Amino acid sequence: MRIDGVVSSGLGRAHIFMSQHHYQDQFKTIIGRSAWPGTLNVAVKGDFLTKYQKLRVTAGLDEGEESEIESHRIKGFDRDGVSFGGATAFLGKIICGEGDHECAILIPDLTRHEDVVEVIAGIFLRETCDLSDGDMVSIVLE
Repeated sequence: MRIDGVVSSGLGRAHIFMSQHHYQDQFKTIIGRSAWPGTLNVAVKGDFLTKYQKLRVTAGLDEGEESEIESHRIKGFDRDGVSFGGATAFLGKIICGEGDHECAILIPDLTRHEDVVEVIAGIFLRETCDLSDGDMVSIVLE
């Protein structure tokens, strides 16, 4: 499955969640290394939004037709009276510029994003791929 979209700024809060050791331990198991403590937001429309919505169905957020892409569960946890929710990850590669990089689409159980894909990777994608808001990227899920 290929999802194309446009890089967009997020709320700047993903690092709070992404830096938690409980999540990072699970990312190491799923993507083979720690994830950069943040996400790359990619806005999607049209057919690409339809494909993303199937992933959301697989993650249990929406009703409808599920995707055939393998999902990986990220378990939530409680720490010091604060609840950190779970998520669903889908492995793939992001194509930006001349190269591609291992990544995963991460769909948190509690998210406001319905048309924005959150991408995690072991590298800082904005810097490594020299990305700015408005740039086009492709995510290919395996």
